[in-house]
Amino acid sequence: MKMKRTASALALTAAAALLLASCSSTPAAEEPGDDGSSTETVDTLKIATLLPLTGGLNFLLPPVEAGISLALSEIEEAGGVLGNPVEIVYEGNEADGDNRPTLEASAADILASDAAFVLGAMSTGSSQHVYEDITGAGILMGSPSNTGAIMTGVSPFYFRTAPSDSIQGSTLASLILGDGKATVGFLTFQDPYGTGLRDRVQELVEEGGAEVVYGGKGTNAEFAANTNSFSAEVTALKDSGAEAIVIITFDEVKSILPELMSQGLDLSNVYLVDGNLVDFTDLDEGVLDGAQGTKPGYEVDEDFRQQLIDAYTSGELADTTYGPEAYDLVNLVALAAEKAGDASAAAIQAQLRAVSGANGGTECNTFAECRDLIAAGEEIHYVARAGVGPLNEQNDPSTAWIGIYKYGADSNAPVFVRSEEGQL
Repeated sequence: MKMKRTASALALTAAAALLLASCSSTPAAEEPGDDGSSTETVDTLKIATLLPLTGGLNFLLPPVEAGISLALSEIEEAGGVLGNPVEIVYEGNEADGDNRPTLEASAADILASDAAFVLGAMSTGSSQHVYEDITGAGILMGSPSNTGAIMTGVSPFYFRTAPSDSIQGSTLASLILGDGKATVGFLTFQDPYGTGLRDRVQELVEEGGAEVVYGGKGTNAEFAANTNSFSAEVTALKDSGAEAIVIITFDEVKSILPELMSQGLDLSNVYLVDGNLVDFTDLDEGVLDGAQGTKPGYEVDEDFRQQLIDAYTSGELADTTYGPEAYDLVNLVALAAEKAGDASAAAIQAQLRAVSGANGGTECNTFAECRDLIAAGEEIHYVARAGVGPLNEQNDPSTAWIGIYKYGADSNAPVFVRSEEGQL
């Protein structure tokens, strides 16, 4: 099996590249503070990124690149943030969970980059590893894909546009129970995202009367990230007689599915999650017929999908997973800077919930439209393309849609079935 991977550094669109070429740091204006001292007002928004340029989540990088590029190009067309171009000051690599030196070196570079906002990391485990250093330095951190419940409320300077797995776990558990599965087995990697989502699904399927017969909490059946041989785990799963096979991984799934097939297990009983719900083009057509999965976010409309496709210039964009969430991150930060009249991290952080619609306000869904409403003195509610509700007091989306997908007999691509809305 082969998954499309992007090993190069973050590739922005030509429009965004123009932003980088034309950016320069404008001297900050000084205004008197309440105590008579001077406080600096920053008028150039500086962004760093911390994304999987290599590693197990690299296959999800292209849509995030597309979302960033689209947002930056629209902001440029609207005249920039506070009248100035956005500046990308550093592009870091979160790499894999077992490559902490690369992640830590990138975090150190971010601290030295003069960024007000870092977009990333994508993996919950990566964010958990470095967020204290980054947010503790007064840098705002926002993820398009951290769904691990462990990140809820960790810092006032951390937020996300992907919902907590408390919501996805509820939807997945309901799907399994609704299919009449009485026994459940988990294949889960050792990662805060993996174990957190597993624990939530286990809690709810057990409440619903099903029995977890393999891979449950406290059984020490989790495997290390980037494991590529699963003969023993699949044998144990098979022997357990699990009717539902829940796989919570990143691209370790590319080794798990062939092992399930080789041991004669029925792939129609497989349930996938956002970290591995992809098009398996190198498997025989139709072998996944009946397999299902869940993914935060509702299906984007065709017009916005095409905009993301057009914004991605490094090849074919086959999937849009977390592209809307990345687009929303850039817009929320840019709009918070506009509302504050200041592109510093603290000023942006203070206005994030407001521009997300936490205080109500006029609905708008582009930077230019929302910026003009702010300039007119109105409260706004930026309507997120990812379909999430306003940020709550813990900086999580207050509501979210979870998409349910199914594989068919004529394709190994997940097909959208429906979305269900959940609330924290």
